[in-house]
Order: sequence, then structure tokens, then C-alpha cells
Amino acid sequence: MHSSAVFLIEFGAIILSLGLLGRLAARLRFSPIPLYLLAGLAFGEGGLLPLGASEEFVAIGAEIGVVLLLLMLGLEYTASDLVSNLRTQYPAGLVDAALNALPGAAMALLLGWGPIAAVVLAGITWISSSGVIAKVLGDLGRIGNRETPVILSILVLEDLSMAVYLPVVTALLAGTGLAAGSVTLAVALGVAGLVLLLAVRYGRHISRFVSSDDPEKLLLVVLGLTLLVAGVAQQLQVSAAVGAFLVGIALSGEVAEGAHNLLAPLRDLFAAVFFVFFGLHTDPASIPPVLLPALALAAVTTLTKIATGYWAARRAGISAKGRWRAGGTLVARGEFSIVIAGLAVTSGIDSDLGPLATAYVLILVVLGPLTARYTEPLALRLTGRRGRHEAPAAGPAEDTAPLEDAVGRP
Repeated sequence: MHSSAVFLIEFGAIILSLGLLGRLAARLRFSPIPLYLLAGLAFGEGGLLPLGASEEFVAIGAEIGVVLLLLMLGLEYTASDLVSNLRTQYPAGLVDAALNALPGAAMALLLGWGPIAAVVLAGITWISSSGVIAKVLGDLGRIGNRETPVILSILVLEDLSMAVYLPVVTALLAGTGLAAGSVTLAVALGVAGLVLLLAVRYGRHISRFVSSDDPEKLLLVVLGLTLLVAGVAQQLQVSAAVGAFLVGIALSGEVAEGAHNLLAPLRDLFAAVFFVFFGLHTDPASIPPVLLPALALAAVTTLTKIATGYWAARRAGISAKGRWRAGGTLVARGEFSIVIAGLAVTSGIDSDLGPLATAYVLILVVLGPLTARYTEPLALRLTGRRGRHEAPAAGPAEDTAPLEDAVGRP
């Protein structure tokens, strides 16, 4: 059979399978990410039906998926909102990093993987899944809850931290010497800081340049600009993902809203391809040996994320019920954890890291929606508190106002 025909058949089968899995996940009311990862395991090496002709295209699609994921995340915030969150909520961000990154680093060192793997695994266990959490908040009708701004502030700080963390990891994984690595890291952080500064001061001018009443032209300009900046960022060792994130931050107002609506279907398509691609490079037979460490890590970091949300909500003056809800909602890991693991796997770091990350994300992306729903009633029952001393619930207007401030939507 002609190679192009094989490619169309293989890639068409992948996309069709992803669509059906997405429908199944929607009916079961949980994130499709674990199903996409399982699909990758099925189509990859050691799976039921290994791919051949379409693997190279899937790899390119996966890179585009990471870029679009970070672009869309950046479109949710403005540069001024990020700076404001950094100033007011940084203690919660520091507690979040300490409680959730240290278990990952400790696990990598206990397994004998070395310091670079420890930095990578620390990032995998640190960052919550913004996509899964946003969906869970909507499904549970908690968008207007008083604890939601606290949750979103922590997510914003994590996203902003990635602009520093990813260049650090990229420099470490490049395997350069101390002097060369320091120069690469300094250039990476300098470029990221410069772009963020330009976004803060000249974001309106950038948005005006990109703006167009024609959806087709707006789509082409935004997508082209994002891929161009992502490529330049990758060349400068900043990480394409960070470049795309900063482009999203630079756009605001109607331009950001229009770009978000136009790019959402593309984001969903290529993000699904990205999760499949990660699964393709993980042999299913390699998961059982790391399943126990993954379960242990998932158990520890579930508790540390709950503690993070509880502490941050308490600091913000939220009642006990809201504190437990905030903690339970932050448990899910997903896209960022896989992005970080993908960088490590591509660089050829310890072969067990990819399978461990896959198992870890599969566990927590399924567990996350459950902890969001049941942490509060279970915790109150165990502590013997029934909410008798809770403050009266705030009205819709009071709940919604701080949410808009925290999200920073254009």
C-alpha cells in the first residue's frame, strides 16, 4: 500500500479513536487525558498496534500541541494580573512549591536517579493541571465559590513559575558544563524577563498590531506569531512552551478573546495528539516496575496539595468547608507534568522516569476530580465538624467579583 495511504489510515484512526474516547470521558464526567495516554500506550512500542508511517507527523503535532496549550493558558491572564498575583499571593506559591516539589525530588534521589532527574520529578509533582481543575470547577458549579480565587491564584503562580523553571530544566537537560550552562540559563531567563516586560508595557500595542475583524486573518497572525516566537525561544534555550505562554500574556482585550475562541478547537486537537505521543514513547511493560513508587508519590502529593489549598484558603479567611474544597481541587496533575516529563524523555534521562510520570499522572488525573468532590465531606466527618460555625454564604455578586480579579481574563 502507498505510504501516503498508510499515513492517512493510521492518523485518521488515531483522531477517530481520540474523538470516541473524548465522548466516553464526557459521559463519565472526568478528564479525557488518562484515556489519551492509554491510547498512546496502545499505539506505541510494545503496544497492541504500533504505528509506523504517521509517527513523525504525530511528533510534530505533539510539539504544536504543547505550544497551543501554553498559548491558551497565557491568553487567560494579563501581564499586570500576573505581577499583582505574584505580589499578593507569593507566600502561598512558596508553600505550594516546598510541599509538592520536595517529595518528587526526594523520590528521584531515593531511586538513585541523580540530581537532574530530581529537579525534573520535582516539577512533575509540583504543578497542578489548570485544564482539569478548570473543568472540575465548572462541572461542580463552584466557579462563584469564595475559595475559587485562592485556587486560581495558586494556579497563576505555578504557571508564572514555569517561565523560570522550564528554562532551568532545559539548560540542565542539555548537559552543558557549569560555565556554559550558566550562560545559557542567564540568556534564557533574560529573554523571558524581557518578553514579560514588553508584555506589561506594550501589550496594548502588540494587541493592536495583531487585531483584525477577519477571523481568518486573526487566526493566521496569532498562530504564526506564536510559532515564530516559540521557535526563537527554543533556539535560545528558553523553551518553546514558555515563548508561547508569554505571547498569550502579551495579548489582551478583544484580541485575546477572539484568538481564544478561534484556537480552542486546534488546541484540543493537537493537545490530544501530544498526550498520545507521550504514550507512544512509553512501553506498557515498563510501567508495572514503577507502579509502587508512582502510587506512593501520588499518595504523598495528594496530601501535600490538600494541605497547600487548606493553608492558602485559611490565610485568605475562607471557612473550613472552603479550605477543604480548595485543597481537594488542587490535587489533579496533567498537561504540565507530561510536558516536563516529555522534555526529560527526549533528552535521554533515566528510562524509568517516563513510565513513572505516566503512571503518576494517570493516577492523579483520575483521582483529582474525586478529591475535589469528596475531600470536604470526608474531612468534616473525620474531624467531627459539621460546619455549624460556618460564616453565611456570600451572595452571587460577592462571590463573582473576586473571581474575575483572580482569573485575570481579558
